[in-house]
Amino acid sequence: MREIVYIQAGQCGNQIGTKFWEVISDEHGIYPAGGYVGDSALQLERINVYYNESSSQKYVPRDALVDLEPGPLESVRSGPFGQLFRPDNFIFGQTGEHDGRLRPPPWPLPDRGHRVPWPHVHEGGGRTDAGHPE
Repeated sequence: MREIVYIQAGQCGNQIGTKFWEVISDEHGIYPAGGYVGDSALQLERINVYYNESSSQKYVPRDALVDLEPGPLESVRSGPFGQLFRPDNFIFGQTGEHDGRLRPPPWPLPDRGHRVPWPHVHEGGGRTDAGHPE
Protein backbone atom coordinates (compact mmCIF):
# COMPACT_ATOMS: atom_id res chain seq x y z
CA MET A 1 0.00 0.00 0.00
CA ARG A 2 1.19 3.53 -0.75
CA GLU A 3 1.51 6.25 1.84
CA ILE A 4 1.26 9.89 0.85
CA VAL A 5 2.86 12.75 2.76
CA TYR A 6 1.14 16.01 1.86
CA ILE A 7 3.08 19.27 2.22
CA GLN A 8 1.20 22.54 2.00
CA ALA A 9 3.15 25.80 2.02
CA GLY A 10 2.28 29.48 2.01
CA GLN A 11 -1.08 31.13 2.44
CA CYS A 12 -2.51 29.85 -0.84
CA GLY A 13 -1.08 26.35 -0.39
CA ASN A 14 -2.55 26.12 3.09
CA GLN A 15 -5.97 27.30 1.94
CA ILE A 16 -6.02 24.77 -0.90
CA GLY A 17 -4.58 22.08 1.36
CA THR A 18 -7.20 22.64 4.04
CA LYS A 19 -9.94 22.28 1.44
CA PHE A 20 -8.24 19.11 0.18
CA TRP A 21 -8.39 17.60 3.69
CA GLU A 22 -12.04 18.60 4.06
CA VAL A 23 -12.90 16.73 0.84
CA ILE A 24 -10.75 13.67 1.65
CA SER A 25 -12.16 13.54 5.19
CA ASP A 26 -15.70 13.66 3.85
CA GLU A 27 -14.98 10.89 1.35
CA HIS A 28 -13.51 8.67 4.07
CA GLY A 29 -16.09 9.42 6.76
CA ILE A 30 -13.74 11.37 9.03
CA TYR A 31 -15.31 14.20 11.01
CA PRO A 32 -13.37 17.42 11.76
CA ALA A 33 -11.93 16.20 15.08
CA GLY A 34 -10.51 13.06 13.43
CA GLY A 35 -12.94 10.34 14.43
CA TYR A 36 -14.50 7.90 11.99
CA VAL A 37 -18.23 8.34 11.42
CA GLY A 38 -18.52 6.63 8.06
CA ASP A 39 -20.80 3.75 7.27
CA SER A 40 -18.83 1.73 4.72
CA ALA A 41 -15.90 -0.64 5.01
CA LEU A 42 -14.79 0.75 1.66
CA GLN A 43 -14.09 4.12 3.34
CA LEU A 44 -11.57 2.49 5.69
CA GLU A 45 -10.03 0.22 3.07
CA ARG A 46 -7.32 2.66 1.99
CA ILE A 47 -7.53 5.28 4.72
CA ASN A 48 -3.89 4.64 5.67
CA VAL A 49 -2.80 6.17 2.36
CA TYR A 50 -3.61 9.64 3.74
CA TYR A 51 -3.99 9.26 7.51
CA ASN A 52 -2.17 7.83 10.50
CA GLU A 53 -4.35 6.28 13.17
CA SER A 54 -3.54 7.60 16.65
CA SER A 55 -3.68 5.57 19.85
CA SER A 56 -7.02 7.24 20.64
CA GLN A 57 -8.55 5.87 17.38
CA LYS A 58 -8.48 9.23 15.64
CA TYR A 59 -7.25 9.70 12.12
CA VAL A 60 -4.56 12.34 11.64
CA PRO A 61 -3.49 13.58 8.18
CA ARG A 62 0.05 12.76 7.14
CA ASP A 63 0.70 16.42 6.43
CA ALA A 64 3.10 19.29 7.05
CA LEU A 65 1.70 22.84 7.06
CA VAL A 66 4.37 25.46 6.36
CA ASP A 67 4.39 29.25 6.26
CA LEU A 68 6.87 32.03 6.98
CA GLU A 69 4.42 33.70 9.37
CA PRO A 70 2.00 32.16 11.87
CA GLY A 71 -1.14 34.04 10.69
CA PRO A 72 -2.23 31.74 7.85
CA LEU A 73 -1.62 28.65 9.98
CA GLU A 74 -3.61 30.14 12.86
CA SER A 75 -6.49 30.50 10.40
CA VAL A 76 -6.23 26.79 9.61
CA ARG A 77 -5.90 25.84 13.29
CA SER A 78 -8.95 27.91 14.28
CA GLY A 79 -11.02 26.72 11.29
CA PRO A 80 -13.56 23.90 11.25
CA PHE A 81 -10.92 21.22 10.51
CA GLY A 82 -8.17 22.71 12.70
CA GLN A 83 -8.39 19.90 15.27
CA LEU A 84 -7.71 17.33 12.56
CA PHE A 85 -4.01 18.26 12.30
CA ARG A 86 -1.25 17.45 14.78
CA PRO A 87 -0.03 20.66 16.45
CA ASP A 88 3.64 19.81 15.80
CA ASN A 89 2.96 19.60 12.04
CA PHE A 90 2.50 23.40 11.92
CA ILE A 91 5.86 24.86 10.89
CA PHE A 92 6.19 28.66 10.78
CA GLY A 93 8.49 31.62 11.39
CA GLN A 94 7.83 34.64 13.56
CA THR A 95 5.51 37.55 12.80
CA GLY A 96 7.28 40.35 10.94
CA GLU A 97 10.27 38.30 9.76
CA HIS A 98 8.94 37.95 6.21
CA ASP A 99 8.67 40.86 3.79
CA GLY A 100 8.04 38.89 0.60
CA ARG A 101 11.65 38.54 -0.52
CA LEU A 102 14.31 35.91 -0.28
CA ARG A 103 17.54 37.15 1.26
CA PRO A 104 21.07 36.17 0.29
CA PRO A 105 22.46 33.61 2.71
CA PRO A 106 25.34 34.83 4.89
CA TRP A 107 27.60 31.85 4.03
CA PRO A 108 31.06 32.73 2.75
CA LEU A 109 32.50 30.73 -0.12
CA PRO A 110 35.36 28.62 1.22
CA ASP A 111 37.99 29.75 -1.32
CA ARG A 112 37.15 33.45 -1.89
CA GLY A 113 35.18 34.64 1.10
CA HIS A 114 32.44 36.17 -1.09
CA ARG A 115 28.75 35.84 -0.44
CA VAL A 116 26.92 33.15 -2.35
CA PRO A 117 24.90 34.62 -5.26
CA TRP A 118 21.20 34.38 -4.52
CA PRO A 119 18.33 35.26 -6.86
CA HIS A 120 15.98 38.08 -5.92
CA VAL A 121 12.57 36.42 -6.13
CA HIS A 122 9.14 37.91 -5.49
CA GLU A 123 6.15 35.94 -4.29
CA GLY A 124 4.02 34.52 -7.07
CA GLY A 125 0.69 35.88 -5.89
CA GLY A 126 -1.01 38.18 -3.48
CA ARG A 127 1.49 40.96 -2.90
CA THR A 128 2.78 43.37 -5.50
CA ASP A 129 5.66 44.55 -3.31
CA ALA A 130 4.69 48.08 -4.30
CA GLY A 131 6.95 50.55 -2.58
CA HIS A 132 9.79 48.09 -2.11
CA PRO A 133 13.03 49.18 -3.81
CA GLU A 134 14.56 46.73 -6.25
